[in-house]
Amino acid sequence: MIALGIALPAAEAAVPEGADGPPAPGADGSPVPAVPGADAPVPAVGRAWPVGVRPPVTRSWDPPATEYGRGHRGVDLAAPPGTPVRAIAPGHVSFAGRVAGRGVVSIELGSTGDPPLRITYEPVRATAKKGDEVAPGDIVGVVEPTGSHCQASCLHWGLLRADTYLDPLSLLPPGLLRRGPSRLLPVIGVPEGPPT
Repeated sequence: MIALGIALPAAEAAVPEGADGPPAPGADGSPVPAVPGADAPVPAVGRAWPVGVRPPVTRSWDPPATEYGRGHRGVDLAAPPGTPVRAIAPGHVSFAGRVAGRGVVSIELGSTGDPPLRITYEPVRATAKKGDEVAPGDIVGVVEPTGSHCQASCLHWGLLRADTYLDPLSLLPPGLLRRGPSRLLPVIGVPEGPPT
């Protein structure tokens, strides 16, 4: 994908984090200054995957070697068109709309430090609106059939603190990263209650 040189309000600055090119500099062309707290650790606040139970990661996070270097500023998760896209943690929708023809939903995660963490999903047809409060598992949109930068249909999931790109998988606790779906097993050797 190509970085977008669009000047957005601060609350919507997270929108183009799926870009593989350089992030946009300040409005006057100067580099964006460092933000205090941008290097704070990422808390594992995720309680759900954005799509499915444990979707395949088709492309991993690949941080650029330099601020303007090439890389992949997020992860791509396999997801066919129409797949529900869910909030992974509590927060509020800070952007729901289109950027460069792609549907984008951005969620600011509460209680994740100052500045707070923001996640972004694309390409998504939003069902949530800017300002909506969301809980883990709430549907915020569906994967769009077009506009993806994947070879097959996918959801691009990005994470930022201020203008610093981070690995979105770091939001998920280790058990959620490793574990598959819960399965009920037969109960063997447990005495039954008294006959009725």
